[in-house]
Amino acid sequence: MLFSSLTFLYWFLPITLTLYFITPAPGGSLRWRNVILLAASLFFYAWGEPVYVLLMGAEAVAAWGCGLLIERWRGRPGSRAALILSIVAGLGGLMFFKYADFFLENINTVTGAGIALLRLALPIGISFYTFQILSYTIDLYRGRAAVQRNLPAFCMYVMLFPQLIAGPIVRYVDVERDLTARRHSPREFALGARRFVLGLSKKVLIANVLGELANLAKTSEEKSLLFAWIYLVAYAFHIYFDFSGYSDMAIGLGRMFGFHFLENFNYPYIARSVTEFWRRWHISLSGWFRDYVYIPLGGNRVAPARHIFNIVTVWFLTGFWHGAGWTFIIWGLYFAALLLLEKYALASLLPRLPRPLAHAWVALCVLISWAFFDATAPAAALEIAGRLFGAGAESLAGAESLYYLRSYAVPLLLAVFGCTPLPARLWAARPARRLKAVAEPCAVAALLLLVTAYLVDGSFNPFIYFRF
Repeated sequence: MLFSSLTFLYWFLPITLTLYFITPAPGGSLRWRNVILLAASLFFYAWGEPVYVLLMGAEAVAAWGCGLLIERWRGRPGSRAALILSIVAGLGGLMFFKYADFFLENINTVTGAGIALLRLALPIGISFYTFQILSYTIDLYRGRAAVQRNLPAFCMYVMLFPQLIAGPIVRYVDVERDLTARRHSPREFALGARRFVLGLSKKVLIANVLGELANLAKTSEEKSLLFAWIYLVAYAFHIYFDFSGYSDMAIGLGRMFGFHFLENFNYPYIARSVTEFWRRWHISLSGWFRDYVYIPLGGNRVAPARHIFNIVTVWFLTGFWHGAGWTFIIWGLYFAALLLLEKYALASLLPRLPRPLAHAWVALCVLISWAFFDATAPAAALEIAGRLFGAGAESLAGAESLYYLRSYAVPLLLAVFGCTPLPARLWAARPARRLKAVAEPCAVAALLLLVTAYLVDGSFNPFIYFRF
């Protein structure tokens, strides 16, 4: 079930909110409200994955049991064994469902073995909830989290529908208190609803529209330089507004139910270096790999050769996490090379660059990266990336590319404006504060009506990160 669907907006969410808030919470106890929320989350997931909900449940119960063993045997070898069991079980499931066919295909290519592929459907959100589970058992073993003895509460952490299928990756330590002692208020609910509608608007009104443009440019027979730029610029905005919009919706929904998820995006396209870009993009994933892979490997407090190894390892895994394909691995290693270049060759130059040149450096690097991220094969990515600079382009521009550039000029300009902090700053300006009490609810309601009209009339509505 998509957040940006009429079924979710006008059926699932209103019913869930009604049942949740009419359920008594005597003495502040959230026991029965948690039951409602867990049941709703299971239904939400089972709507699209009726079989794999059992897999997710089994992984959650296994991790909960491993957590009890880690705590019970703390300071003894059994505690470490329970942690290893949790890691193997979590990553084992992820590797089997997401990567088995990738390895079989490559074995067949190298050896000619002809092993039949499994062709398993990928469980939605398995990459996200696996990393959430691992964050719990690892932090518990490290002594940074308290053991959760209540199975329904732990299952709710794993399965909570706002962030279940496309993130952000929520760590147990960040919501530990909210699981059993969160507070509700009209103000918090209103702030959550506003954040949800803003994220929904980003998804439907910008991401979906520019996703259509990117698809048109990608599949067109016109191989012009302009169309290559239109495709990658449109795709860059599409993936940003799609995923950041989903994160906004998840954060807003969580707040409506009393949960406080951390931010996942911080205007990444205003970054002045690739290093800064990754401090602003998909923050929960970058932080996860930093804390559970990069730092345990030694981080940057090692010799240069070891540091290079650590960076390459982390970004190989980051690319592979996104998808079982060589284009994703190349995408990850490409960013590893850029980060190492900035660290060892450009560290003194980038801070001195004029702001426009620094932004241009990041924009060009990121645009090229999206060519690999969206491609089905490395050759296709290289063809698009090369065409950005004229290699293989049949013309500078054609009638079709010029037509679509004019037709989508407004959403493109809106995307440029919307990916900066400027809208938020204008809204927070002092003259606007006097109007907020009336203007803000009206604006949110108008956006919801506009989004509804688009959903009734439209058909292009996928979430990119569902496939991860």
